[in-house]
Amino acid sequence: MPGKKPLYKRILLKLSGEALQGKRGHGIDAEVCAGFAAEIKEVHTMGVQVALVVGAGNIFRGQFESKRFGLDRSVADYMGMLATVLNGLALQNALEHIGVPTRVMTAIEMHAIAEPYIVRRAVRHLEKKRAVIFVAGTGNPFFTTDTAAALRASEIKAEVIMKATKVDGIYSADPMKDKNARKYDHLTFMDVLKENLKVMDSTAISMCMDNSLPIHVFNLMQEGNIKRAVLGEKIGTLVE
Repeated sequence: MPGKKPLYKRILLKLSGEALQGKRGHGIDAEVCAGFAAEIKEVHTMGVQVALVVGAGNIFRGQFESKRFGLDRSVADYMGMLATVLNGLALQNALEHIGVPTRVMTAIEMHAIAEPYIVRRAVRHLEKKRAVIFVAGTGNPFFTTDTAAALRASEIKAEVIMKATKVDGIYSADPMKDKNARKYDHLTFMDVLKENLKVMDSTAISMCMDNSLPIHVFNLMQEGNIKRAVLGEKIGTLVE
């Protein structure tokens, strides 16, 4: 990879909350968080402008918990949004600990710990070589962090959404349950919608399609994959 130039100037990296929990089964694994920060720094050092959206499945899942505990869906979703703030602050701390200036921007104002989300300010941070972490989803219930990622990426004019997951791309079925599941190297947005492939929710896919925003899905757990994706190597699945 020496001498190769990044394929993108500005990316939005979508991290699942589950990835942050490592093998703990819940919460945040400090070593895992530090490992992700180191990989993000590697890309940041190459001159790529990095924005992030992080989920909260390691702490609270709004839709699941609303059914489990009988919570009103909107209440559960707001609780999930607050959980993304915890993950965002943990990532900020890990990044700044290794010298990456980082700003956390929230869709729900909480001035003591994060900046309110303003698109022009977010773009300015990126231009100033700061990583930016978007938390609290869209600020509205009934929308997932996938939709928040599609929205923020469109607003800041990111060139790609990189969805880092626990599997190495998009499959025709869950590869953990179906040994005959087929992996796709390339898909169109319509393929994803027609086949109901569970890479992102349909609202997020439609938004990306409307804004011609490609989605690159790859395995986050394999060290170096973020850099490989940024360099344009053929890993995972590309949706465009």
